[in-house]
Amino acid sequence: MSQAPATAWTRPLQIATVVCSLVFTAGTILQNFLIIDLEMLDRALRLAGADPAGAPGFLTGLRVVGCVYLAGNAVGLLALRGKAWTFWVVLAVNVTQAAGVVVIPPAVFDASASLYGPAGLLPSLITDGGAALLSLVLLGTLVVFRRPWAMAKRG
Repeated sequence: MSQAPATAWTRPLQIATVVCSLVFTAGTILQNFLIIDLEMLDRALRLAGADPAGAPGFLTGLRVVGCVYLAGNAVGLLALRGKAWTFWVVLAVNVTQAAGVVVIPPAVFDASASLYGPAGLLPSLITDGGAALLSLVLLGTLVVFRRPWAMAKRG
């Protein structure tokens, strides 16, 4: 099955997706392996009034989820190929990653800020906030063009 013809929006949308995916992949690496550690989780759990004894297991769970998002963000680097499946994976990853802004408990942000200053908040804010913006753009083009990657209708 041949691919639908591109529009003037197709390539810029794909390039923007690759750039965002590169930034989000880097941000996810920083968040997953540098910002989130036992000290930060211990502090976050204490701030939330929870028992910090579960921090090691919680860290493992968070890192597994982070690696899933790392792989999902990396799929966005394939956007220039223009495959529909890539569009749908990128959209799903970014919509769910954008939820991090409201799903992550405030104690986690407080702990990050107290340990690392504003720099400790940047990876999460950039990846989650950026994912929200990219999701809106992808959804907007999907509504307008009714095809992944702002492709034109055939014929």
